[in-house]
Amino acid sequence: MHILSSSPDTKKRPLILLMHGFPEIAYSWRYLLPRIAALGYTVVAPDQRGYGRTEGWSNRYDDAIRPFNFVNLTRDAVALVRALGYDDVHAIIGHDSGSFVAGTCALIRPDLFQSCVMMSAPFTGAGPLGKNSGSLFNPPSIEKIESSLSSLTNPRKHYQVYFSSKHANSDLMNAPQGMHDFLRAYYHHKSADWPGNQPYELESWDAASLAQMPTYYIMNNHLTMPQTVAEHMPPQSIIDECSWLPDEHLGVYVSEYTRNSFQGGLQWYRCMIEGVNAAELSLFSGRTIDVPSLFISGANDWGIYQAPGAINHMRDYVCTEMRDIILIDNAGHWVQQEQHDAVFDGIASFLKTN
Repeated sequence: MHILSSSPDTKKRPLILLMHGFPEIAYSWRYLLPRIAALGYTVVAPDQRGYGRTEGWSNRYDDAIRPFNFVNLTRDAVALVRALGYDDVHAIIGHDSGSFVAGTCALIRPDLFQSCVMMSAPFTGAGPLGKNSGSLFNPPSIEKIESSLSSLTNPRKHYQVYFSSKHANSDLMNAPQGMHDFLRAYYHHKSADWPGNQPYELESWDAASLAQMPTYYIMNNHLTMPQTVAEHMPPQSIIDECSWLPDEHLGVYVSEYTRNSFQGGLQWYRCMIEGVNAAELSLFSGRTIDVPSLFISGANDWGIYQAPGAINHMRDYVCTEMRDIILIDNAGHWVQQEQHDAVFDGIASFLKTN
């Protein structure tokens, strides 16, 4: 497992883990990692299974996807903690799909993960086992959602279904605009720099409601993701002003994904869409996160609302010790990069009191 780490000295300080999402790597924590460490912690950000320079996984679509489910990713985190010589983790912090890893770790190993910060993607816990309970998050099947979306006057498709398809990795790797411009447009489109990101809570899971989201979530049926975001490629003036993701930083992502492909990360989506996560997590159905927790997101991030009702379910049912939900102004989906000072302040305050 490839890691980035920082510590104020050589002492064995309390451990904090930073878990990235898609399409990112440990490098996405570059702004926060040394600053959190300066508070008196050893901070470690791994490239998770399927990403970056971590080895021991397959990026072939036809190989087994079960190793990429959230319970096994928790096992990876536990193994990393032990390899680092620790018996516990002061806080596990996750962004995007890494938020689900952090949530799963806190859900099933509270003895090891003493607190949890989830970012940009509300964690809804383990789903129902047997008869549904009103306290369990139970959205309609993705097949039903996809069928409804495809029946709209302007046919649409869910991005997670697209990312789970056999051709998605090839689409991304062979983006007509090239890898660099594809990632630039993708990161821009989901950030607060794109003025169209003005999210609000959706009323229901019906297709008409979901189709109100931007096309990076509910895509036009005939387009690939590179084609989708190409329409929103920022002008050079906006790129030059992008202090949170200058071209030299973007180049790190371009290099890693060019070398590695996106398939490892896309296998995570397949575990969601093909029911592997639900099956593995069913053992923990009804279990809550009982360690101190915090949720941080950008106020301009549609990820808060892409699963209608998720953030309320997380707050009201999943996290019994939820300290706060912080929505940061002028930040979209990449909140820990776009507004890293404000994110640091929120995390520092949480760590000080938990």
